[in-house]
Amino acid sequence: MTMAMTTATTNTEAGGAAAGGAPATLLQLMWLASPALPVGGFSYSEGLEAAVDAGLVGNQAQAAEWLSAQLQLALARSDLPALARAHAAWRAHDAALAEDVNTWLRCTRESAELRAQAEQMGRSMLDWLRNGAHAADPRLAMLAALPPAPLWPTAFALAAVLAGATPRDSLLAFAWSWAENMAQAAMKAVPLGQAAAQRVLTRLAAELPAAVSQALALPADEHQAYAPMLAILSAQHETQYSRLFRS
Repeated sequence: MTMAMTTATTNTEAGGAAAGGAPATLLQLMWLASPALPVGGFSYSEGLEAAVDAGLVGNQAQAAEWLSAQLQLALARSDLPALARAHAAWRAHDAALAEDVNTWLRCTRESAELRAQAEQMGRSMLDWLRNGAHAADPRLAMLAALPPAPLWPTAFALAAVLAGATPRDSLLAFAWSWAENMAQAAMKAVPLGQAAAQRVLTRLAAELPAAVSQALALPADEHQAYAPMLAILSAQHETQYSRLFRS
């Protein structure tokens, strides 16, 4: 009996989420992916507003193409695989690996705006976790100690681990959160109607599983963050004359 209980506990810690805990885990992931989560994701456009200002995105088709490219060329090769590594680090209580991932993420933010966003959202997630059911978990102190700040993917990974989520489900929730925030940004910046934004989300939702699979299969030495047009637009957005979104 003791061995069976130990095995069940180990499976849950590894992200398997025992059958009885599955609904709670699903609800936690939905909560983490919600635009209502108080981390400020809705206030950033991640270069999209600058792309609109530059005339690169002006309708539903262009918004869908832009965000699809951002998913494939940026998230699937950088933030999502980094999130998978951070997930493994938190499961193992490995502060050194978590710091390594966090440092890599900070070094690959290609503009001051993108770095500020990742740091602000990471700190906000830490504050949210400190006020939750896992406030006493020692890994929160590890997260808080990451220099100079915990970044958003690193903090999200810990929240997902604390929820008992698998790596794949954690990456899907993270990617969906990004997609929904970007669709909302497109509604305001392009602008798009609600139906058009939902069609953009339909395309992204269809592409998310493959992007997550790609991220999970990517070796650590092949992680890359190279999206020069996105970096340039993000830098330009920092001084854009008229902005709806945070810089």
